[in-house]
Amino acid sequence: MIDWYVEGIKFGNCSCDYSCPCQFELLPSRGYCHGIEIIRIDKGHFGDTPLDGLHTIVQYQWPGPVFEGKGEMQAIIDEKADAEQRRALATILHGKETKDAATHWWVFHAMSDTVHDPIFETIVFEVDVGARLARASIGDKLEASGRPIRSPVDGAPHRVRIDLPDGMEFSQAEIGSASTEARTNAMSLSLSDTYGQFNHFRISGKGFVRGGPSTR
Repeated sequence: MIDWYVEGIKFGNCSCDYSCPCQFELLPSRGYCHGIEIIRIDKGHFGDTPLDGLHTIVQYQWPGPVFEGKGEMQAIIDEKADAEQRRALATILHGKETKDAATHWWVFHAMSDTVHDPIFETIVFEVDVGARLARASIGDKLEASGRPIRSPVDGAPHRVRIDLPDGMEFSQAEIGSASTEARTNAMSLSLSDTYGQFNHFRISGKGFVRGGPSTR
């Protein structure tokens, strides 16, 4: 197995309510699971190929909960990545060169009957995990944003986190409200004020890497 490692920041948006039941081993809020994840790799490698400073987006859709499968997915990879970096990122996002069931990318790929070819685009991404703020775009193909949940009483920002000590995607995530409009050649997504996830990550082919400031 090729040695690889990535660390950075992720912003995710899915079709569940703010308190995503999937994080608590329950069924998704609306019965199905549609979502997107946008990541910035601050430090990473795939073998001898550096991955620092690159961005990726992955769209997912399942007709029911993820564990029932029958889903579809498509990776969107930073256009500025060279040929080796593109192959490396596609391999990671498709769960290859990874210990079985060790990463959420492995699981999501395994649960997808349809895996569309990756596309390569210029990804604009700004995120502040602590402030629960994010904005991402791909030309006219995608607009995504995240913000704090607001109190219905006085409009004040409400802060809530999910801790998963044994999680494969994150150990702690800030939760907010997020919206996405996306349409590529293969998939589309429309979400408004649903579950927003903001987190740091450190992941290798063996799974989530515990400890260190990048996972808090």
